[in-house]
Amino acid sequence: MNAPDINPIAIQFGPIAIHWYALSYLAAFGMAWWLGNRLADRPGSPFNREQVADIIFYGALGILLGGRIGYILFYKPVYYFEHPLEMFFLWRGGMSFHGGMLGTVFALWLYTRHLKMQLLTVTDFIGPLVPLGLGFGRIANFINQELWGRVTDVPWAMVFRTGGPMPRHPSQLYEAFLEGAVLFAILWWTAKKSRPTGMITGIGITGYGMFRMFVEFFRQPDAHLGYLAFGWLTMGHLLSLPMVLFGLGLVYWSTRRNRN
Repeated sequence: MNAPDINPIAIQFGPIAIHWYALSYLAAFGMAWWLGNRLADRPGSPFNREQVADIIFYGALGILLGGRIGYILFYKPVYYFEHPLEMFFLWRGGMSFHGGMLGTVFALWLYTRHLKMQLLTVTDFIGPLVPLGLGFGRIANFINQELWGRVTDVPWAMVFRTGGPMPRHPSQLYEAFLEGAVLFAILWWTAKKSRPTGMITGIGITGYGMFRMFVEFFRQPDAHLGYLAFGWLTMGHLLSLPMVLFGLGLVYWSTRRNRN
């Protein structure tokens, strides 16, 4: 079966083109703002609606700058060193979740210094706001027919026009489901009750890392990187494993600290 052939440009006004990729970011930030306001309205919330808007603003800066810088450094440092102007061509894609996560943590750290509040308090609050945005991004990858999976003969395999004539795993949809819908359900349910500081953050980091590592076994590695070792280890594995270990450590620390 062929993958849906959808124009990557969602809306065009003369020379101005708005891509699905850009709309996925707008949807992600809009959904995060709406869900954040819902959390802020709950009794005992550490943040009000005005602060939610500030958190979304800082988070958006961290995601956009960190995601782009991370992609450049982690995936194509030599290419962008030779083509420096293309670092700014965001409409061509090229964002790294791991870089976006680091950028967001740094941006929110600056914000927490202003509030004189613990960073984990903020990351626990925004944890449930992140996954649906990840899901939107993966759906945009599917529309753009990029980041497709490995060649397979499963019944739901798809032929991507950018991936040659062989049917492949629609790994973008796997990630949209696991990193988006499933992780959101886990974190939203977890956030319904008061949890020890760091617990939600730890679960979110661990969940993403585990889901990403799982999907990496079905996702085609970047052509210019290939498999890093053993015929299966990818850059996604390498970047996600520390997340799982750190997330599990954070959950353990949070639980033990609460008991003490």
